[in-house]
Amino acid sequence: MTKNDFFQKFQFSSLKSSLHQYQHHAALKPAAVLIALTEINDQIFVVLTKRASHLKHHPGQISFPGGKMEDSDAGFVSAAIREAEEEIGLNSKNINIVGQLLPYETISGYVVTPVIAFIDKKQNYVIDKNEVAEIFHVPLQHFLDFDNHYVVNIERHSKPFSIHFMPFEHHNIWGATAVMLKDLAIHLS
Repeated sequence: MTKNDFFQKFQFSSLKSSLHQYQHHAALKPAAVLIALTEINDQIFVVLTKRASHLKHHPGQISFPGGKMEDSDAGFVSAAIREAEEEIGLNSKNINIVGQLLPYETISGYVVTPVIAFIDKKQNYVIDKNEVAEIFHVPLQHFLDFDNHYVVNIERHSKPFSIHFMPFEHHNIWGATAVMLKDLAIHLS
């Protein structure tokens, strides 16, 4: 899929609902993540991070750059960009917003809005070692291939709950990150 293909499919279709199932019954803290895409040799890649192992929430997990909204953020887009600048050194001048996916409620008590953007392929990353252990790229095509999607059904609080997985090489992409990627794949299909 090229960048032009992505724009056409993303803008001319809509995601009516999400595969996301988890629902809180308490107040949630707003957060945003940046689904950063980059085009290299006519192929789109997704920028992912591995969270630092010493973090309190989700240590060592694969995620998108992002985090909770601050009072200084003008909205979800500004929060996602600010967090991407802080965590992996993305320059806001190189971030072109495409749109967003439906928000997600996480088990850790956040309602997360995924913001989709294309970034300049010549981006120089600067890792904040306090938050990120690694940055890597996965071809978007990997996530568009539904044979790479796995689901484990469990029970949580006496209700059925699905956990999504999308392994790539030695990385295990799962949970909210995997559901967001699956929703993006459905949106583009």
